[in-house]
Amino acid sequence: MGRPSKREEIAQAALREFHARGYNATGIQDIAQAANVPKGSFYNHFSSKDEGALEALSRYAATLRFDILTATERPPLERLRAHFDHLGRDTVDNGFVRGCLAGNLGAEVADHNESIRAAVQRGFDRWASLIEQVLVEAQEAGHLDPALDVADAARFILSAWEGTLITARTGKSAAPVDAFFRMVFEVLLR
Repeated sequence: MGRPSKREEIAQAALREFHARGYNATGIQDIAQAANVPKGSFYNHFSSKDEGALEALSRYAATLRFDILTATERPPLERLRAHFDHLGRDTVDNGFVRGCLAGNLGAEVADHNESIRAAVQRGFDRWASLIEQVLVEAQEAGHLDPALDVADAARFILSAWEGTLITARTGKSAAPVDAFFRMVFEVLLR
């Protein structure tokens, strides 16, 4: 009988390590140690560090709670706020560490690693598209200025969120998160 697969443990460890340490500071040995497996076990499931990082990005997307944006039983702007409330609480509750894995990897390796850059871009495109759809629904419901360019607004909101995470982490403060909510929900989407 063969040994049980350790893929799940390795993939979860890759997510934790890349999120906590970044791409360049994380080695295969770090991931293997965090998964409590021999280094060779990593290569039984992933062909390279890049493939492990791509799996981590995919798993990270599941933690972003896109389901909040698409659950139509709540009004659109309430869903958008709840989505960012979830992300903001995670940032504050974790002591302003880690930030967004997609943003972190995008900033760290986008100029040097095409596969990760493209995966981060696809993730941001998907996220912006979901935000845009919520804004379209808000316009259709009469809760948002019909003149607002929702595609631009969605990209701006996502970019503002990523910047919020950077400034919250560097300042170890919730003030940027609070400013994000005020500016987005009390000014832009008022």
